[in-house]
Amino acid sequence: MATISPHSLNLGDRKIPVVLPNRRDPRLHTAAVIISIHVLGITTLGFRVSVPQILSAIFAAAVIDVLLTLRNTGKLVWPASGMLTGSGVALILRLTGMESGDYWSWTGWHYYALVGGLSLLTKYVIRFRGSHVFNPSNVGLVAAFLLLGSTVVEPLDFWWAPMRFPMAVGYLIIVVGGILITRRLKLLEMAVAYWAVLAVGLAVLAGSGHCMTAAWSIDPVCDSRFWMVLVTSPEVLIFMFFMITDPKTVPTGRIARMAFAMTLGALTTLLIAPNTVEFGTKVALLGSLVLWSPLRGLFDRLLPDAFPDRAGVLTLMERSVGTGRKAVKVFTNGLLVGCLLVVLAVGIVAAGAPARTPTGLASGVAAPQLVADIDPASTPKVLVDPGVRSLNLDADDDFARDLGLTLAENLWFEGEAIRRGDGGLLAAADGADRLVEMQARIDEALATGVRVVHEYNFESITMSVADTGGDQLGAALALAGTGTVEEVTYDALGVEQSRSESTFATTFVLRQLGGERWVLVDVVEDAEGA
Repeated sequence: MATISPHSLNLGDRKIPVVLPNRRDPRLHTAAVIISIHVLGITTLGFRVSVPQILSAIFAAAVIDVLLTLRNTGKLVWPASGMLTGSGVALILRLTGMESGDYWSWTGWHYYALVGGLSLLTKYVIRFRGSHVFNPSNVGLVAAFLLLGSTVVEPLDFWWAPMRFPMAVGYLIIVVGGILITRRLKLLEMAVAYWAVLAVGLAVLAGSGHCMTAAWSIDPVCDSRFWMVLVTSPEVLIFMFFMITDPKTVPTGRIARMAFAMTLGALTTLLIAPNTVEFGTKVALLGSLVLWSPLRGLFDRLLPDAFPDRAGVLTLMERSVGTGRKAVKVFTNGLLVGCLLVVLAVGIVAAGAPARTPTGLASGVAAPQLVADIDPASTPKVLVDPGVRSLNLDADDDFARDLGLTLAENLWFEGEAIRRGDGGLLAAADGADRLVEMQARIDEALATGVRVVHEYNFESITMSVADTGGDQLGAALALAGTGTVEEVTYDALGVEQSRSESTFATTFVLRQLGGERWVLVDVVEDAEGA
C-alpha cells in the first residue's frame, strides 16, 4: 500500500504531496555532524572557507534534489540528500589562496555551487540497476580536483590545528558521531576494517622512508610522522565514517562489505604511495573510492553471506578427503594469503619509490662560508600574525626573533656576494627564483664592473603565512618589513663609488629548502615603497 503524505501544497488544481524531514533519518544526523564541524572549524580551527561558500554548495545541491525528485515522484520532498551532499562538498573543498577569518567572503562561491550541484546530479544521472553508482560528494570532489587543479582548488588539509581544546572537540564530534551513525547502519565494522588495513599499509609505506610536502608544514612530512598524521587525520576519519559507508554505494552483504573495505584500504595505500605532495595524497585518498564503488556488485556476487552450515561442511570434508588433506588445504590457503600480503607490501614500497625525497627538497642548503656582520640588536621585534597558528609550528617570540635575524643575515650574504662577485655565497642565503635572480645580478655585475649593493635598516617586521600559489612545496613565511635602505655602488675592485638612501616597504618570503636554514625564495616590493 502506498504511503500517503499528510501534508500537501495546492498549486491551482494540482495538489502536490509534501514530505517533511524525519528526525530519525540518518542523513540528518550525518549532516548535523558535518555542520557542527563547519561551525567549529570556521570559529576556532581556522578553516579557510566562508559562510556564503558553504551555503552556495548546499543551496545548489538542495535545489537540484528538490526539482529532480519532484519530476520523478510528483512530490515535494525535503532535500536531505542534497543538503548532505552540499555540506560534504563544502567541508572538503577549498579555494587555493583562501585565507581563514574571512567569514562572509563571496570569493569563488560559484565553484562551490557548481561542484555541489554537479555532485548531486551524478546521483540521478550515473545509475545502475536503479541505484546511483558513486557517493555524490566523493565523485564530484575528485572530478573538481582533477579538472581544476591545485592552482584553483584543493582538498581539506590532513592536519587541522594543534591538539588543544577546540581540536579535541572536533575529534570528539567526528568519532562519536561517526560511531553512532555507522553502528546504527550496521557499517561500523566496515569503517574499522578500512582504517585498520590503511594503517598497516601506511606503516609499510612510512617505514620505507616516504615523504610528502604540505602547506601546513614547514619541513617535509616523513616516516613515522607521515604515518601518524594520516592515520589520525580528521579528513581520513571523515572519509571512513561518512563517505565509504554510504549505504547506497557499498555491497549489501556483511562479508562483501568487509572485503570491499579491506581491499579499498589496500588500494588507497597504493594510490597514495607515489605522491610527493599533500594535494596528490588527498586526491588519491578520495579517488580510491571512486575507482572501487563500481565494483560493489562484484563483491556481492563473489562473497555472498549465505554459506552451507559450517558443521555440515566440516563433516562432509572429513568424510570425503580426511583430516590430513584438510590440513594441507588450510596450509595452502594460508600460504597463498601470506604470499599476497608480501606482494602487496612489496608493491606499496615499489609504488612509493618516487616519494622517498619530496620534489624540490632533494638537496640541502649549504652552510654559510663566513659569519654575517649583523648586530642582533639592530633587528626589531618581529610581530607574528595570528594566521601563522594555522601551521604546525611553534612560532613563539624566540622563533620570530631568530627568523628576523636570519632574514637580515640572508640580505647581508646577498650584498656581500654581489660586492665580491662570488655567487657561491648565495647558496646559504637564497633558493628557488630568488637564487636565479641574484645569480643573474652577479653575472651582470661581473660583466659591467658596476656592483650595486643594498644595505637594509629595518624599523618593523611582521611575520605571516606566505601565499605560495598552490605550488605544494610546503609552507613558507612572509616577513613584511619597513625601514630605510642604502644603495651602495662599488667598482670592479670593490671601491665604493656612491651611496644613496631611501625608504622601503618590502615582503620577503622565506622557506626551508632542505636542512634547517631558512632561505629567501622571493622578494615583493610594495608599490608605495621607495
